[in-house]
Amino acid sequence: MVPSATESEADLSELTNGNVVRAFGGEHVQRLTALSAGQLRYWDATGFFETKWAYENRRSPHSRIYSFKDVVGLRVLSVLRRDHKVSLPHLREVASILSTYSDTPWADTVLYVLNKQVYFKEPETGRLRGVTTNQYVALPLLSVMEDVRTRSEKLKERQSDQIGKVERHRYVAHNAWVLAGTRIPINAVRRFSEAGYSPSEIVREYPMLTEDDVAAALKRAQELTRAA
Repeated sequence: MVPSATESEADLSELTNGNVVRAFGGEHVQRLTALSAGQLRYWDATGFFETKWAYENRRSPHSRIYSFKDVVGLRVLSVLRRDHKVSLPHLREVASILSTYSDTPWADTVLYVLNKQVYFKEPETGRLRGVTTNQYVALPLLSVMEDVRTRSEKLKERQSDQIGKVERHRYVAHNAWVLAGTRIPINAVRRFSEAGYSPSEIVREYPMLTEDDVAAALKRAQELTRAA
């Protein structure tokens, strides 16, 4: 038997503290769960799966922010829908029943599938029971918590075409110029350089950077200074 998402609160706290992304935007959630933007919007609008943090005005940019548990739950649903062909009406029934056990049932409950029906370990008896059928069985299913942890770590990996480049985005570091694929402002690199740090020493301060990144940051900082 392999748990889909159940871990202690202490373990979850450790997962979401420091090295693992704490909150996710829609684009990242799509990559982590293989769900489309339309599915996420529809599930949110119909109340099937609402995000942990969201603005009342869902049309505003970045109006939906997802917690780590949100992503785990959505990944579970994605696997159930895509890999096990479980119908959405059945999942809605399952959600209604499992919500009596947990506020975040898709992330907190060990789930199993047989013939497109969802099963779980009944807390009262410890036996595997069909969520909607009440039938008892014995079978394994899927692991999701570790999968999401691995995928969220990969979000932090930079692409080769981002090395040695700078960029800025409206919702990243208050629209400041940063090294591509990071949130490290070029001004932070400039300040280290002005303090006498060599490129290799700056890279030691920011291990995800390269000396090409340092050169690109300093070049852009100089261009902005001249243009001011």
